[in-house]
Amino acid sequence: MQAAESFPADDERASKAPGCGRCRNLAPLDFEFSFAYQPIVDLQTRTVFGHEALVRGINGESAASVLARVNDDNRYRFDQACRVKAVQGAAELGIREFLSINFLPNAVYQPEACIRSTFEAARKYNFPRERIIFEVTEGEDISDRSHLINIFREYQRFGFQTAIDDFGAGYAGLNLLAEFQPDILKIDMDLVRDIDKSRPRQAIVEGIVHMSRQLGIRVLAEGIETRAERDFLFASGVSLMQGYFFSKPAFGAIGEIDAAAWE
Repeated sequence: MQAAESFPADDERASKAPGCGRCRNLAPLDFEFSFAYQPIVDLQTRTVFGHEALVRGINGESAASVLARVNDDNRYRFDQACRVKAVQGAAELGIREFLSINFLPNAVYQPEACIRSTFEAARKYNFPRERIIFEVTEGEDISDRSHLINIFREYQRFGFQTAIDDFGAGYAGLNLLAEFQPDILKIDMDLVRDIDKSRPRQAIVEGIVHMSRQLGIRVLAEGIETRAERDFLFASGVSLMQGYFFSKPAFGAIGEIDAAAWE
């Protein structure tokens, strides 16, 4: 039985969650946005593992230009719209690998209630729910860490994959990891940059890889830009990778990987 079968559908339960009243009868977003998709590769198998959905303006404008318009009044609507649009776009592009979606934990009042739109989008667009990864940036300004951990645990219970992005760049770090172990840990690109030349970065990343292996977490290195970075990380036990070396994000399309990037 799929995890969604256990999803509570009653509005009464959702209405009891703190802040859930703010989710209702809100004005629609007064701006539009779209997505670019960037491949995540598994160098061990030389296959595409998944694609991260990256928000963009409707004409390909930067994520920053879109996120600048998100505020306390529209955060919930924006977060919900992101999930639906990301799934719809992936389905229309024929993506059947993993789909990684960033979410805003401060926009989730109760996981069971706020996940409904994702379930509905997966059903509507025939996208496998077990192929959806929800990721949050480690440096996200999280008002209540226990709330984030509860969200992650509920999402795992519903059958989704979970990921902590930009690990090593934020303030939560090891304290967050001690309380919750995601499926995937994404190493921040600042640690990846020129790692083949930096012994301190090498030591830190090797420590993360060892720790993650002990905890049963897969490590993904993001921001790969050079063959030397790729080779060092792969030799260190990292097979999941993402970055311009393989493919830039493709606006409204699936990023293509140059065959030379595998060699």
